[in-house]
Amino acid sequence: MAAFKRLVRFAQGEASYFGELLEADGSAYTVKKFLGDPFVKLETTEEVVKIEKLLCPLASTPIIICIGLNYKSHAEEAKLAVPKYPAVFVKPADALTGPTDEIPVHSDARPMLDFEGELGVVIGKDAKNVTEAEALDYVLGYTASNDVSARNFQLPEASGGQFCYAKSFDKFAPIGHAIVHPGQLPDPIASRITTKVNGEIKQDSNTDDMIFGVRQIISHLSRGTTLRKGTVIMTGTPSGVGYFRKEFLQGGDVVEVEIEGVGKVRNVISHSD
Repeated sequence: MAAFKRLVRFAQGEASYFGELLEADGSAYTVKKFLGDPFVKLETTEEVVKIEKLLCPLASTPIIICIGLNYKSHAEEAKLAVPKYPAVFVKPADALTGPTDEIPVHSDARPMLDFEGELGVVIGKDAKNVTEAEALDYVLGYTASNDVSARNFQLPEASGGQFCYAKSFDKFAPIGHAIVHPGQLPDPIASRITTKVNGEIKQDSNTDDMIFGVRQIISHLSRGTTLRKGTVIMTGTPSGVGYFRKEFLQGGDVVEVEIEGVGKVRNVISHSD
């Protein structure tokens, strides 16, 4: 695995680079530049740069795999029984976007637009039939993420119980701002996770409320199935989503998901088209 602690990605001229995040001061970042990429090899340089905007920490992903109903508090608010195995659905690669990018929302997806703050896991090397004991050996790092959801397409009468379409619109999966090496955090991870809309806290929980931990999720997902390097796993959301509040996102709303010690995404909902 790559020798980094807090991996970020940034633009310099016409090119993009990875780097070690040394300091964050508001919207200004001090980064030590790397050459290469974390899935092959990163080479340290002595160049330190000041950055005003961080890119999505991944240039691309093969797939985004999501876990539903994975916080005890969320299962309680939804009044749903905890399943024997993790509930799994996916988002396509083009749902991926960066920590400060605008999220354009198609007019048909606007009536019940919702947020889901989640811990993201990035797979660092291809994994298949991985045991729980060895699962973290395949993790590049952790990141903050938002499983943006068009609930009007998720309702049973609209979806037949299939979640994918409601969550698969372009840029419905912001991640960032960094990818934190698993060695920088406790195992199992126990970090406060909050979601704010226009500065008001809507979700406030801890990743230790997860029903299935990161090791269990990776082992389950890799059973007879190859998880390709660069895969993003969104591990589920705590209670407080807009659907149960009867509060939905509007154009211009600012949604922030922050995970203590991991990262933060801050995205504006756009109705510009």
